[in-house]
Amino acid sequence: MTSAKANEGARSGIYKPGPTAEMTKRNWVLTAAAAFALLVVFLLIRSVWNANNAAAQNARGGAVPVEVALAEKKQVPVRVQAIGNVTPIASVAIKARLETTIVAVHFQDGARVKEGDPLFTLDSRQLEAQAQQAEGNLARDQAQLEGAERDVRRYTELVGKGATPVTNLDNAKTQADSFRAAIKADQAALENLKVQLSWCHITAPISGRISAASVKVGNFVRPSDTASLATINQMAPVYVSFAVPQRVLPDLRQALAAESATVESLVPGEQRRASGTVSMIENSVDATTGMVTIRATMPNQDEILWPGTLVTTQLTLRVEQAVTVPSTAVQVSQTGNFVFVIKDGVANVQQVKVERTDGTISIIGAGLQGGETIVTDGQLLLSNGSKVAPRDSKAGA
Repeated sequence: MTSAKANEGARSGIYKPGPTAEMTKRNWVLTAAAAFALLVVFLLIRSVWNANNAAAQNARGGAVPVEVALAEKKQVPVRVQAIGNVTPIASVAIKARLETTIVAVHFQDGARVKEGDPLFTLDSRQLEAQAQQAEGNLARDQAQLEGAERDVRRYTELVGKGATPVTNLDNAKTQADSFRAAIKADQAALENLKVQLSWCHITAPISGRISAASVKVGNFVRPSDTASLATINQMAPVYVSFAVPQRVLPDLRQALAAESATVESLVPGEQRRASGTVSMIENSVDATTGMVTIRATMPNQDEILWPGTLVTTQLTLRVEQAVTVPSTAVQVSQTGNFVFVIKDGVANVQQVKVERTDGTISIIGAGLQGGETIVTDGQLLLSNGSKVAPRDSKAGA
């Protein structure tokens, strides 16, 4: 029926669009209106911005306000930065050498200890009893030796007078020799027990910081235990190990020969720096990474560096004279790095070669001689030959 009406309307030359066609037309109208409104808003904002910018430039005689700084020629260090790891020079795991019980712990967990400080006391009653028994055996054998030596003297006189056979004298000498050997064995057994008794009083073998005690009073310990009673790490000095690219190796070896190589380590969250010297270069380069391991010795008297910490390490190879500029002054284009140099109130583009950066400073290898006034902020409004007016730095910049 609908198709018939449409055909009839077509024959009569009159066609009324359906609801779907009307909605599509209305949507197009609304879209066009929204686009026109956005265009109007954009043009208004642009005109206001251009007016403000023109007013600012007119107030300064058409000059663009910029911040400036001087390119300085000064002594700057040649540094290599890497991630390092702090390791103790000496680390000792404390273990028991006897099967016995702990009767005393003489330190606080994590405390600083000195070499010779008492750490643990073990139960020594059994060893003390054995030592007393060994002392008794020694005294007995010494008394028997004295009797045997008297027999030797008496038989020697009797043999001289022909009153006794020589066999009795030989037997007396043999008996005396046996007692002398027994005395040596007793002395060795007693000395061994004294050594074991010394193991009952465990002292610090090195100075440093001790870990938390893994056992407390009353625990039974034995030499076969895998876990240590505690661990002492030497804190001063310490090692810092890090890796540098192999291309740095020739300069580093020259710096070591000239005694100009120094190392600084910075712990995350710590403002102070730890200083030291290079003490070792690994004897080979890692073929898989192309890196060589360096080890520095840090005095660490104030314990800034903690064993196991990851630190930012700066290896200074030498100090040389170079031109420096703030890194914010260096811009990048398709032709390379450049800066705006101001001369007679006009900013000109100057191509530069940046050798390296050191913090917020860029070291310039070519393009500047030092002493030039350069733009450090406001470059987006500049082109080659723009007039500029220096202004004060922004607060917090």
